Amino acid sequence: MTTQAPVRNAGPEEPTTAADDTTATDDPTAAVVPRAAAAGPARTWLRATGDAAWRLIGIAVVIGLVVYVISLVQIAFVAVYLALVLTAVLLPLGNLYDRALPRGLAMVASLLTLLAVVGGLAAYVVSTIAARSDDLTTQLTTGLDSLAGSLPFDVGTSEDWLVDGGAWFEENSGAVIDQALQGANLAATCATVIVLAMFLTVFFLTGGGAMWRWFIAQLPVRLQDRWEIAGRTGWRTFSGYTRGIAFVALADATMAGIFLTLMGNPLALPLTVVVFLAVFVPMVGPVAAIVISAVVTLATGDPTSAIIVAVGMTVIAQIDANVLQPLITGKQVNLHPVAMALAITCGTVLAGLLGAVISVPLTAVSWAVFSRLRRGGVASRADDDAVDGAGNEVAKDDAGAPAPTTDSAARAQ
Repeated sequence: MTTQAPVRNAGPEEPTTAADDTTATDDPTAAVVPRAAAAGPARTWLRATGDAAWRLIGIAVVIGLVVYVISLVQIAFVAVYLALVLTAVLLPLGNLYDRALPRGLAMVASLLTLLAVVGGLAAYVVSTIAARSDDLTTQLTTGLDSLAGSLPFDVGTSEDWLVDGGAWFEENSGAVIDQALQGANLAATCATVIVLAMFLTVFFLTGGGAMWRWFIAQLPVRLQDRWEIAGRTGWRTFSGYTRGIAFVALADATMAGIFLTLMGNPLALPLTVVVFLAVFVPMVGPVAAIVISAVVTLATGDPTSAIIVAVGMTVIAQIDANVLQPLITGKQVNLHPVAMALAITCGTVLAGLLGAVISVPLTAVSWAVFSRLRRGGVASRADDDAVDGAGNEVAKDDAGAPAPTTDSAARAQ
């Protein structure tokens, strides 16, 4: 006769501890599985992706708002940007004058030196073109007629173009006047931007460091170090890029001027100015300079000279892209060519020529600041150059690390 084991009455389930759990392992190094992981890897991945998507949306909204606000005050933004460019270029010259003059007077003298150089070059270009206007007109007319005659189809002569142009002007005089008024308005806007930029440059040169320290002192104490490091990193990147690109532009313009003069181009000096300005538009500017130089040479000379000029300007552009740019600005603009191309494209779509000019330095500054803060703020401040927001030397402590630019009294506020 078989004895049946007593059946335990069903009741509320008793809590099970790790000691009572028959499936528990005796390995003390076994990791406890989190509840989120127990829910399944798909749910964890979805949550992480959603969090990242919301962050990206927030960043895109902030960037959009910044671009929108800048578009509302575009004149002020361009003036500030131009003033920062001039400040970065003129600081070394101001520091040189500072050895013999007071600081404020030295910075003003550097700005006056720039105005004298630019004004002298502009006056020389205008006087040269005015003195040779008759010869240039004759050469241009002859060159255009020669070019028209070498084409396989009939496009008329320069006299026919003048007659057709006069007839078109009579028919569209209203539109031409509107365009002229818009041009006058643009010229007045440019003059306003230049005057405001010069005004700001004087204050940035003479008191940029004090202005930056005042701004840092207005922030909460916990944010001051991070903002100070971000500002120093951004200014070092921007000023290094600006000075480097100015030197590259000067070198390219010098090589182009010598080459075009040896080629006997009557517009060598104006084309040199075009080459200098084109360097400030990365990737697009040098190509435009080559095309303009070749077309002008073709109009004032013969096709053989135009081909030689195109080849020579292409060689100068290759020296710029493969020698000067990597050596001088490569360390400041740590961007892949694909990133530069995308930045220029986006900048051109958003703001035209202005966007193409400022897209690369702004992208380089943003990436440098992000990379610097990602590495850690206060812990590695000794790696930064000992310069403040205006490029002046910062006092160092006994260990050789840059001392904070905000004093204890400002932090106490």
